[in-house]
Amino acid sequence: MKVRVDPELCTGCGPCADICPEVFEIRDDKSVVLVKEIAAAMGDSVREAAEACPTGAIIIEE
Repeated sequence: MKVRVDPELCTGCGPCADICPEVFEIRDDKSVVLVKEIAAAMGDSVREAAEACPTGAIIIEE
């Protein structure tokens, strides 16, 4: 699984970093992805973070 954040949609509100800090971090008022490949064990947390994003900026590629 891979994940990315659309910088045009991201407002840096932070639920993704709160839910899954191993993968997401807020920098310069935008969320950034810290890892290239998401381990299977983190998949549920990444999906939860994507669902919590109010702007739909998190894109998951299975």
